Amino acid sequence: MKHFFLASILAGAMALPAFAADYTIIAPANPGGGWDQTARSMQTAMQQEGISSNVQVQNVPGAGGTIGLAQFANQSKGNPGSLIVGGYVMVGAILTNKAPVTLKDVTPIARLTGEYEAIVVPASSPIQTMADLVEALKKDPGSVSWGGGSAGGTDHIAVGLIAKAAGVDPTKINYIAFSGGGEALAAILGSQVTAGISGYGEFESQVKSGTLRLLAVTSAERLPGVDAPTLKESGLDVVVENWRMVAAAPGLTAEQEAAVSADIEKLVKSASWQEILKTKGWQDSYLSGDAFKAQLDKDVAATEGVLKDIGLVK
Repeated sequence: MKHFFLASILAGAMALPAFAADYTIIAPANPGGGWDQTARSMQTAMQQEGISSNVQVQNVPGAGGTIGLAQFANQSKGNPGSLIVGGYVMVGAILTNKAPVTLKDVTPIARLTGEYEAIVVPASSPIQTMADLVEALKKDPGSVSWGGGSAGGTDHIAVGLIAKAAGVDPTKINYIAFSGGGEALAAILGSQVTAGISGYGEFESQVKSGTLRLLAVTSAERLPGVDAPTLKESGLDVVVENWRMVAAAPGLTAEQEAAVSADIEKLVKSASWQEILKTKGWQDSYLSGDAFKAQLDKDVAATEGVLKDIGLVK
């Protein structure tokens, strides 16, 4: 009887799936912004899909993600359970802050999502259209204040490209950087800035409720279900897509990197993740492995060129 009981336990144990890895995801910004939303969406989907039984999210804000990146690179070496989210904003912040730690100091795993930028003003603003905003910008660039994310990030780059396309010196723009989406939104709603710029998803509920007026989006074509012209329709030849990525710790073995990559692939192909993309209005821009690393190198070079135009990088 004892042997039968032990055999039953062993058979049951062998029938169980392999124990899922625990993960800690660093969101290198304050709660409420795009990186925080990405990390918490990953947490939800990975747990719902059984990819990991325990996923924790830690916020380490500051300097466009470079503080969190430095902490992650220095403290997580060789730990396959540590992940960090980042993206286009971080690429710019590394360059503008001359950060000693770069994305070469971690293990890029995959690009996850893309999101187009939206330009908004408070509902009480006299600015009714993108043409109105451009007119004010041409008249006196410094009088138009723009509220967005970190200096040198996607929002800042988009404003610089808008100014350049409008024939305004990009170095004259009055850009006010906020470290978190919540802070930027409060400043925009409180009319502390002339206009706001961020991913459309961060403004969607306020646009739908009527507290913010959506002037334009930075996509090449109109976004489905979004009642706003593109910048191109507004006479500005500008298209900007913010993308977000996930990276693993430095110093992983090839086997550890492959295991993390496999978990991320399961995540992005899962029903839970696809539903999150729809709900958030994020584009699925999944790209992994060597193809992503090659694209990342191209994006870093292109971003450096734009930031030189804006005057943030010499």
